[in-house]
Amino acid sequence: MSDHALESSRILIVSREASALNLLSGIGKANGWQLETANSGWEALERVQAGTALDAIILDLAQDESDGLHTLRWLRRVRPDTHVLLLSHSGNAEQKIEAMRLGAEEYLVRPVREQQLEAAIRRSLSHAGSSDAGEEIEQIADDQFFVAAGVAMRKLRAQLELLAQISEPLLIVGENGTGKELAARVVHRLSVRSGFRFFKLNCAALPGDLLENEMFGYRALPGNGWNRLSKFELCQRGTLFLDEVTEMPASLQLKLLTALQDGHFSKTDSQSRVEMDVRILAAASGNLEQAMAEGKLREDLYYRLSAFTVHLPPLRERKEEIPLLLGHFMKQLARRYGLQARMFSPAMLAGCQRHDWPGNLRELEQFVKRHLLMGEDGAAPGAPEQDGTVAEDLRQLAGNGIPGTEASHHGGSTSGLKLLLQSVKGETERNAIATALEQTRWNRKAAAQLLKVSYRTLLYKIQQYGMSPKEYSSPFVAGNSLTACSLKRSR
Repeated sequence: MSDHALESSRILIVSREASALNLLSGIGKANGWQLETANSGWEALERVQAGTALDAIILDLAQDESDGLHTLRWLRRVRPDTHVLLLSHSGNAEQKIEAMRLGAEEYLVRPVREQQLEAAIRRSLSHAGSSDAGEEIEQIADDQFFVAAGVAMRKLRAQLELLAQISEPLLIVGENGTGKELAARVVHRLSVRSGFRFFKLNCAALPGDLLENEMFGYRALPGNGWNRLSKFELCQRGTLFLDEVTEMPASLQLKLLTALQDGHFSKTDSQSRVEMDVRILAAASGNLEQAMAEGKLREDLYYRLSAFTVHLPPLRERKEEIPLLLGHFMKQLARRYGLQARMFSPAMLAGCQRHDWPGNLRELEQFVKRHLLMGEDGAAPGAPEQDGTVAEDLRQLAGNGIPGTEASHHGGSTSGLKLLLQSVKGETERNAIATALEQTRWNRKAAAQLLKVSYRTLLYKIQQYGMSPKEYSSPFVAGNSLTACSLKRSR
């Protein structure tokens, strides 16, 4: 934005405190900015929805506000291109992370110096002339991101934003590893339900009776006193994501269909009616026509879910995004493992562009992990399929050293590399256990059956990793796939 345009900027201040209004008024007059005020978040939203053109919004979070970020969520939904700055009385790190995740450009803790506040406003206004549409990597969570660098994905991102404004079921179709869960999280994040919970249920990871209890809850006979809340109750007014919906038993598909049509259901072993206000997002990775022909997916449920459908293109159809994805994965993994990021040679980049990536984003991430740990001598596009799993390669290399690996973080020693490899294995194993425990609501016997390990082994591993139920109060645990291979090896 030019200096002249900067001086005529229009800013809305949302605050009830005279001290903040006086400070901002003085700064605004000194810079020639056009200032408007609103006493509450609702008043600001009405102003924005009425079409008021604004260059920036300064949102002052009051001390007594129960959910100070709720207004920000709505502002980002109805006017995602408007630049928002937050003033807060709290330096709480979690609140700051959440505010930045929701799109706040600045987060300042009061009391704040006049020069600091003015500089923050000018930084935001200097970006106001640019469009957020050029941002190709959209951070969904700390380790989750949505990339829309190519034409197909930008079109898909716009489609998701449009579909976020309705509450009808949505079916997300795509090959394994294309990012169906990420698309679902984008829809939830852009919707009016973003202030409420997002739950994921993997229909392929739980037996039918356990999946039914998770979805619809359970109320025992009178006198038993045992009751389990359903996912529909836990994420009331939020979003429920059903992954691999074709793996759901037919009887449960019928129960889901009935609940969607009626808007209510009865818990297992109970006649009590539960009203539901939840948006259903479902995902499938196979051929749906074949799934219906084989009886794996009820036609009536398919038509109920597929009124709105999006198709995620495989990575081989959006290869223009590969260089961006390689760089992002490398930066993310290097930070996770405390290693020096590696460059990709022109020859390797060319090989990546030629490879079809049948495993899509998952395969690409594993390839980058191999390259980070092993260098070009030990990693090539397609190597995971040709040479076995990454974990197996790493176990073999642990005894021999990894040629070409940066040694600065481990003193160049084989023992240091072994520790790194053990940490990678431990992280995968811990995530698998955490996912099983979360999906079984910390029923350790059920989790052991899900992981296909003995109850005794699971108890040992829980103690080894120092895990406890309170640590996993969030409905989401990193990592989706449950694997028992590493647990079996440790027995």
